[in-house]
Amino acid sequence: MNILLADDEQPLLNFLLRGLRAEGFECNAVNELHEVLPAVRKNKPQLLILDRMFHDEDSLNVVEPIKQLPSAPLILMLTALDEVSERVKGLHGGADDYLCKPFDFDELLARITALSRRANKATEQDAKLLSIASLQINTEQRLASLDGKELSLTKIEYELLLYLVENDSKVLSRERILSRVWQTQSDPHTNIVDVYISRLRKKLETEKRLSIQTLRGNGYRLSLDKDE
Repeated sequence: MNILLADDEQPLLNFLLRGLRAEGFECNAVNELHEVLPAVRKNKPQLLILDRMFHDEDSLNVVEPIKQLPSAPLILMLTALDEVSERVKGLHGGADDYLCKPFDFDELLARITALSRRANKATEQDAKLLSIASLQINTEQRLASLDGKELSLTKIEYELLLYLVENDSKVLSRERILSRVWQTQSDPHTNIVDVYISRLRKKLETEKRLSIQTLRGNGYRLSLDKDE
C-alpha cells in the first residue's frame, strides 16, 4: 500500500516513516498543510494519514478537494482533539477513520490493515461492474444490461462487447479482436468481425449516446457522445 503522511510534528513524522517503511509500506511525507493536496495529486497514495491540526490550521479544509480527485485516497485522521464532537466532525467532513494522539503503533497498523481491506473490497466490487452511458456489464455474472434491461447476448457477442467497453474510446484492430474474442491468430478470411459488430450495433441502437465506429483500415471503436 502506498501511504502519504502529513503532520506538522517532524519527530512524529520521522518515527512513522521509519516504522511504516519497516513494515513494508511505500511512504512519502509532507509537514505543511499547503503541501498535502499537491502531494496527493503527485503520489496518488491509497491512504493519507493526515494530522487534524497544522499549527492553527484545520486540515478538514483540504479533505473535500482531496475526496473530489479521480483516485481519492482513504483518509485516516490523527488528532489531539479527542472530544467525541470533534471526531464526529472529522468523520462527517470526509475522513474514513480517526485515531487520537497519543496512539500505539500497533493500533495504527491495525487501522491501516482494516482500511486496506475496505479499499480492496471496493476495488473488487468496481471490477465486477463496468458502465458506460446506460450500458452496464456485470463481469462476475457475465450479464449486460441497457437501461436496466438485460441484453440477450451470445457468448461471442458478450466477449466482443466486453472487450469494446474495457477499451472505451480506443481503436481495436481486427487482429486484436480476433485474438481476444475468437482466440485465434489466423485470419479466417471472412467478415465475421463485421457481422458481430453489426449485431451489437442493433442491440445497442436504443442508447443514442453510444456508437461502435468502423475506422477503415484501422479497426473499431466504442464511442460515447457526451453531448447527446
